Order: sequence, then C-alpha cells, then structure tokens
Amino acid sequence: MAHILPFQAWRYDQQRVPIHSVVTQPYDKISPAMQEVYYEESPNNLVRLILGKSLPWDGDAENAYTRAASTFQEWRQSGILRKDAEPSIYRYTQSFEIPAGAPGHPGRAERKGFIALGRLEDYSAEVIFRHEQTLSKPKADRLQLLRATRAQLEQIFMLYGGGGKIEALLETSRQPDIEVTDEYKTLHRVWKISDSKIIASIQQAMREKKLLIADGHHRYETAIAYRKERRSGEETASGSGHLLPYESTMMTFVDMDLAGLVILPTHRIVFGLPSFSGSQFEAEAQKFFTVEKVDAAIDAVAANLLLRRAGEAGTALLAVTASHAYLLRNPKVGADGVLVNLSARQQGLDVVQLHKCILERVLSISEESIRNQENVAYTREMADALAQVRSGKAQIAFLMNPARMDQVRDIAFAGEVLPQKSTDFYPKLLSGLTIYAWE
Repeated sequence: MAHILPFQAWRYDQQRVPIHSVVTQPYDKISPAMQEVYYEESPNNLVRLILGKSLPWDGDAENAYTRAASTFQEWRQSGILRKDAEPSIYRYTQSFEIPAGAPGHPGRAERKGFIALGRLEDYSAEVIFRHEQTLSKPKADRLQLLRATRAQLEQIFMLYGGGGKIEALLETSRQPDIEVTDEYKTLHRVWKISDSKIIASIQQAMREKKLLIADGHHRYETAIAYRKERRSGEETASGSGHLLPYESTMMTFVDMDLAGLVILPTHRIVFGLPSFSGSQFEAEAQKFFTVEKVDAAIDAVAANLLLRRAGEAGTALLAVTASHAYLLRNPKVGADGVLVNLSARQQGLDVVQLHKCILERVLSISEESIRNQENVAYTREMADALAQVRSGKAQIAFLMNPARMDQVRDIAFAGEVLPQKSTDFYPKLLSGLTIYAWE
C-alpha cells in the first residue's frame, strides 16, 4: 500500500530570488562545467547544497557537506527559503521537446505529476519496486549529505499506473505558483494544492498503487539507510503509531499510463583495460553476436539512425573504437550459457546482453568493477561517447537503443533488476522547486 502525505515545503522566495537563477538539474547530471555555471548564476543557487565544491583544506570539520548544512540553515533563517504555511501537495508539469534518439516522432510533449511525501518501504514489502542496480560511490556521497542537512533536497521520480484518474483530480485553471524554463528549454510549472478534500482523495486513490522508481535509486536507498541509522535507539514509527519525519521522503509521482514518458538510452564508455585489443574484441564478440563492420567515421546522427533501424528487428548494439565500428545483432542467447539463469524478459534486453555478454565475458570486467565505476563510465550523448573514444580517453564505446516502458515495468514488478544506468527518463525533474526538511 502506497502511503502518500502532504508536507510543508521549503521554497525559494521569488520576491527575493529569481527562480531561474537558483534551480538546477539533479546532482548526478551536473557536470563540472554546469557546476561552474550554477555557481555564477546566483549565490543562492541550489548547487551549493546538492553538489558543493570541494576545497583544498577540506577535512572532517569542514567540507562540502558541512558547508551545505550551514548554507541551508542560513537561507532558512534569512528568508531566502520560506516554509509553506499549510501541508500541501504540489502539481508538477513539464513541457519539453522530444530529443533525438527517443522513440516516436519529434515534437513537443508534456509530462504531468505531483510532488508529495511517500513513506519509505523496504523492497521486500512489494510496495516500491526498483528496476536498476545501484553504484556504491553515489550512495556514500548522498548519505553524507543527508546526515549533514537532515533534508531531502531533491525529488525521487516515482511511477504508478493510474489510467489518468488521479491526474484528473489535480487539474486547475489557476496560474502556477512556479514557472521556469531550464537550460534544455523544458518548461516546469508547479501549483501548490492545500485543499484537504483533494489531498484526501489522492491519498485514497494512491493506497492501492505499486510504485516503480524511475530515477533516484541511489537517493532512495540512501534514505532507507539513513532511516535505519535514525531508528537505532529512537522511537520508531511502529512503536509510536505515526511516521517520524525521516520515515518518508520527497517524491514526484507520474502516471505511467499517460503520454509524456520518454526513455533515452545511457551509453557505455570503457577505459583503463590493461590489454584491450580491437581485433580481439571483434573475434570474441562473434561468439555472442553477429558482428558487422560499419563506417569507422560514423557520427552521432548516423549512429542513431542505424541503431533505430537495426533495432526494429531485435537487439542492436554499436561498438566503436578509435579505428573501427561494429554493429552487433542477432544475439546467440544460449552461447556459453551466459544468459540461461535470466528470465526471458531480461534476455531480450539490449542492455542486459551488453553487460552479461560483452562487458563481463568478452572484456572480463567484473560486476564489482562496474558497480565501483572502475572501467565503465556512462553518458547520455552519443557524440560525447564517440569523442571520448576518438580522443583516446576511452578504449571502446557502446551505443544502444532505449528500453521500452513496458519492459521496465514488467521487469520491476516481477522483482527483477537491470544493470545500473539502464534507463534515462527525459526530462529530469528540476531540483530546487520544493525541499523537505524535518528539522
């Protein structure tokens, strides 16, 4: 049973702070260059909380996390951030251009949802489902930030199946309380909804729903870990009859039955292998796929078109080295017994075949190395992946088509997980629209 709660969000005072100068993309999408831009935008930009700069003298007493906590406190005390007077939920819409590489036709789309608190649930409760594995370093980083700030500074992106009924309860003709266009030309709008009857109706409708984490696996698992820490030696929710503040976290809920859900692929870049050989890769890959050489100078536009066409008939992966490019198709599912222990749902996914057949078997990169990001990096942009290979920064890049929503849903609700970074839901939820602080 999904337990949804209104909350009194901390929000930027738009009379004092231009909202466009303080909101950001999620922390894990902020490159060093973007971080610099955000720092220059405003002394009150959220980047100072979610991804502050490290300084040469940082130590246990002072570091990016302690500075985030101090800055957060200062902004609340000075009125840069103000707490809403009554518990509310927040309708949230995003209007955006469908990017190249996404399935379907280009054009403008709108994704609709709402921001509220969701009770934290262990995966074993079968209320909240993950669809990806997680990486160790991001969870350690987010846990330190959570300990320091005692606040959820960004939303976790949740999906549910509602057939549009819950979204209909949120419709309003009022002007939005927040309206801002981000650097990707996505228009974000937020309406504060404090009507207790509407909130109660949404709570009741959500109780029967199962939730699927679209984005924010690391932050969700960090919140679970923090809850465990705080429960130790304290009165728990089960003992007190009510939820303690850290028993819930801030989420955006989106109906997966509605239009506006776009999934992009996340491409893999391999580096630092001690004895990588392009010719050896080609020979070994043929054990698992039909391997076809393509134009070594292929660009991102041509690569996207090639993959989309080849993907209509099934699996299609594009492997690119500094001097060659290979199209991998027609997977040999039974080869070497590598996929036999996986369900048919997973065997048919490009990203699973890439990880199990190519990364682990052909390139001998262990699951642990992948989790620790020792030899594999990730990028949304095909052009970036190609540039890193051709500049010599990486040894080989793997480009792919995105997974479909029905594939992700079915795998997650079956209790299975995909490799980390298997999906990239577009656009990202904007950070800085609402903040949940329990102290």
